Amino acid sequence: MPTDDIIKYLKKQIADFETAIDVSEVGTVIEIGDGIARVSGLENCQASEMLEFPGNTMGVALNLEEETIGAILLGDFTHIKEGDPVKRTNRVLSMPVSDKMIGRVIDPLGNPHDGQKTIKSGKYYPIEKIAPGVMTREPVSEPVQTGLKAIDAMIPIGRGQRELIIGDRQTGKTAIAIDTIINQKGQNIICIYVAIGQKKSKIAKIVDKLKETGAMEYTAVVMAGASDPASLSYLAPYSGAALAEYFMDQGKDVLIIYDDLSKHAWAYREISLLLRRPPGREAYPGDIFYLHSRLLERACRRNQESGGGSITALPIIETQSGDVSAYIPTNVISITDGQIFLESNLFYKGIRPALNIGISVSRVGGSAQLKSMKKNAGKLKLDMAQYREMEAFAQFASDLDPETKKQLERGAVITELMKQPQYSPVPAANQVAIIYAVNNGYMDDILVEKISKWEKDFYNFMESNKKTVLDALKKDWNADIEKKLKEAIEEFKKVK
Repeated sequence: MPTDDIIKYLKKQIADFETAIDVSEVGTVIEIGDGIARVSGLENCQASEMLEFPGNTMGVALNLEEETIGAILLGDFTHIKEGDPVKRTNRVLSMPVSDKMIGRVIDPLGNPHDGQKTIKSGKYYPIEKIAPGVMTREPVSEPVQTGLKAIDAMIPIGRGQRELIIGDRQTGKTAIAIDTIINQKGQNIICIYVAIGQKKSKIAKIVDKLKETGAMEYTAVVMAGASDPASLSYLAPYSGAALAEYFMDQGKDVLIIYDDLSKHAWAYREISLLLRRPPGREAYPGDIFYLHSRLLERACRRNQESGGGSITALPIIETQSGDVSAYIPTNVISITDGQIFLESNLFYKGIRPALNIGISVSRVGGSAQLKSMKKNAGKLKLDMAQYREMEAFAQFASDLDPETKKQLERGAVITELMKQPQYSPVPAANQVAIIYAVNNGYMDDILVEKISKWEKDFYNFMESNKKTVLDALKKDWNADIEKKLKEAIEEFKKVK
């Protein structure tokens, strides 16, 4: 055999040779407790690397110290004890992603929690990822219709926006988020609902409602229950964001709800204090702002050259006694593009959604509003804000001039009109039609208690007899459309 052939043969044999020896770095548990472990002996460990503990329990390296590593444990840790071996995986924390996750309930590691079969996925996305840069983004110009008149008219949300939902406990924050998901049917938006530290009974009710309304066909639920370790509550929103990015990379529009980031901050505070990080204001660690900013910055609208697609984020924050100046609320307010503030007093009065128009704002959504809505809704917010101020003042005044009286009556009508029961979204064109009617005095002669019925009858009339007008309102606004809408309202008034 020629020498060249022998050399080629030997090279091939060396290349094909597989060693049976498993070379891996192994460390030792030196301390364990409350979902965290201290490990020594892993010199080359990376930040956020996944570690393998006994019994197939996974951990994540969070603190890289001189002598030891502080790791959080994902899942049951009761069987782990001091002296146990810990293996490096050489894999930074990531989760499986797949189109099959739509319609499923999963945990932050991609494991199913709905009693159905395991989701097979060959693709992994890192849970932590740098947000898209400024040059890859484009301005918000398409709306996300919530189906709630008060929000779509006065605090509009656009695709790629981050709009905070904030308020005390039990003021309807989750209700707004779920209504928004239900209203995305046929809007070509994929929804992801991230439940952070919520009771599993509450999550089950939400999933049932989404199934009942057909919303689970385009929704994925990522859950970390109240009984799960704090580490899973900490990871849940990042896992949701990774799944959202997977769909955005396909050029799709995604709506993601973080319910809620207050519990996320509590989970991170718990982990940080156990890892002996120094506490700061309200006992939160100093990087709590960075925790939420790097999460919410991942929501954006990308330009076509960068692949298109968008992530719209609706984070939820719970306040204590309406205190928006607390540490976590002020942090998240400063990161987001506006906030929907829900007030307990209004909620108890039966004004639902309980929007405080004075504090609520959308900084970019107005650019994404329908042209017809933009032309008609501006006056509405002003009227509502003036009415709230005047209502407080009018309680102490016995004689009111006719102008003030008229304004108060109009305000009462608008307030009644903005009330909306849960799970009953209103199409955008219907919203424009009713807002035009109230703005132009067509509802001034209707008793407040009869407004709800008038509104329902008006929608039925428009959908049965004036479908072309409603279709036109979705596309544009001009003198001709206004004239047709005016005639339709006048015709309805005669029938009534």
